[in-house]
Formats: sequence, structure tokens, C-alpha cells
Amino acid sequence: MLQVNQLSFSYNNSQILSDVSFQLKAGNSYALIGASGSGKSTLLKLVYGLLDADSGSIFWNEKQILGPAYHLVPGMDYMKYLAQDFDLMPFVSVAENVGRFLSNFYLKEKKNRVDELLELVDMTEFANVKAKFLSGGQMQRTALARVLALEPEFLLLDEPFSHIDPFQKRELATQLFQYCKQKGITILFTSHTPEEALMYADEILVLQNGILIEKDIPQNIYENPKNEYIARLTGDVNIIPANYFDLNINEVLYVRPHELQISNDGSEVKIKHSYFTGKNYLIYAVLNDLEICFVHKTALQPNERVYVSVLK
Repeated sequence: MLQVNQLSFSYNNSQILSDVSFQLKAGNSYALIGASGSGKSTLLKLVYGLLDADSGSIFWNEKQILGPAYHLVPGMDYMKYLAQDFDLMPFVSVAENVGRFLSNFYLKEKKNRVDELLELVDMTEFANVKAKFLSGGQMQRTALARVLALEPEFLLLDEPFSHIDPFQKRELATQLFQYCKQKGITILFTSHTPEEALMYADEILVLQNGILIEKDIPQNIYENPKNEYIARLTGDVNIIPANYFDLNINEVLYVRPHELQISNDGSEVKIKHSYFTGKNYLIYAVLNDLEICFVHKTALQPNERVYVSVLK
């Protein structure tokens, strides 16, 4: 289990993280989300031991994690950290990069392990290609295989799929998280993609301006966001005063596009645009003084007027 207690960190007199506390259960996956500059990457570096906290403590089970002020070589042996720069050796092959930290004493076992991981990240055909000739996505897949080579207890992944082509991303992410779940490897990963956090995390942690403001299961985070910041981080959302739908409550509603439907007794909207998304259309319209969006099975014409209501 990871235990973070009242962690604070500043850089050049600028506060990056303030009094952050949370626990992570071993074997689960956790998404760390927040706006750019909210402190996500800094928190990963602190957990791995690359930075010294101003105050607070971090423990993995009974072992305290300390930074470079206490360790000549920063980082924890039982953890692996994947930064956004990948840190590959450019002039050696993909296979050599993946097996970089594996012992050469048992060469057959080493080759089998490298082959297994290359298959996991779909890089088998590039095993003998030098890293400098890889695309950004291929480099990222190679780096993911490398951090798994010694089968760590804990993985820290900073935007681990940011360079992967969309048609490969879901398959790779699914394979990676299933593999780690089977092996009991704990994952803390950052993401700017709502679908990644919602699909693959057992729980989501939300940072805002260096403060941890929420930690909950994905379904609760998505369906019952506590504020507009969390709602917008986790997907498209309409922020609509309740009285726009003749609801006699003094609050705003966080309404996802799929939660609005055309009806006979709703509130009138004026259509602006229709965008085909594959299965259906995303419709942009004006409700009173607000632009809203909702999902509909067919396109609607600009300036057409319809009535919409919130699904119960």
C-alpha cells in the first residue's frame, strides 16, 4: 500500500503541491488527473523519490520513500517510473533497450522475457531496430516494455499513451492494465484523456492547483462531479442552471450530452450545428443564453427549433 501524508513541495518560491494526503491499495490502478500545471508530474516524481518534499512523508508498505538528499542514486528499486521523454538509448536496438536492466547471466531467460514484453506492446517486428529510427509511438511502447522488465511492485506512468496512434491506444492500454492486474502491479498514471482515466482506473485522484480535491471511483467522478472543474476534466458536460428546465431548485446541473434528449415538453433550443461522430450526431444548440450540446441519432438543421429535457 502507498501512504502519502501531508505532502507539500515548492520550486523557486512557487507552491506546487500543498498538504496532499491519500492511500493507494496494492494491485489496483489509479488515474491522476488535473489541468496542466496542477502538479501531477511533480507528484509522480516525489512518489518515486526523484525530488525532496518540503514537508510530509511517503511510504510504500513499511518503507519510507526519500529523495536525492538521502540517496546517491534517486529512485526506488521496487518501483519503475516512465517519464514523458522515454529515456531510451538511441543507438541500440529495441530488444536491448527492453532488456537493459536484465541480468546477462541467464541469457535464455532474458531473451524469453524480452520477447514476452515486446509481444505485449506489439513491438516484436521491431526488436532489432535501433531506437533512433522509431516513431514517437514506437518509442513509447518500447519504454513501457522496459519499465515492466524487472516486474516492479509499483508503476508510475506519466501520460503513458500520449504518442500512441488512436487505433492502437485502446488495445495497448487494455493489454497493459490487464497484465499488471494479473501480476498484482500497482499503477499510478497521469492522463489528459478522460476515457483512459474512466476505463482503466480503479479510482481517480483529482488535483487542482496542487491540492487533492477528490478521490473516488470513476463512475461517481463521472456521474456525480462535485464541481465544474471535475466535470470538465472527465468529459463533455453542459453547465446549466436548474431553472432553465423549470426545476424549482437554486443550483446548476452538470449534464452530459447523452443525458439530454429531444422531447415534447422540455425547454426550447435553437440548433446551431450538427457533427457526425460515427454512431450518432453531436448537436450544438442555444438554450436561452447558453450554448449546449447533446447527442441525437440524426442531424438537425441550423436554426431549427426543438425541445430538450434531461433524462431521468
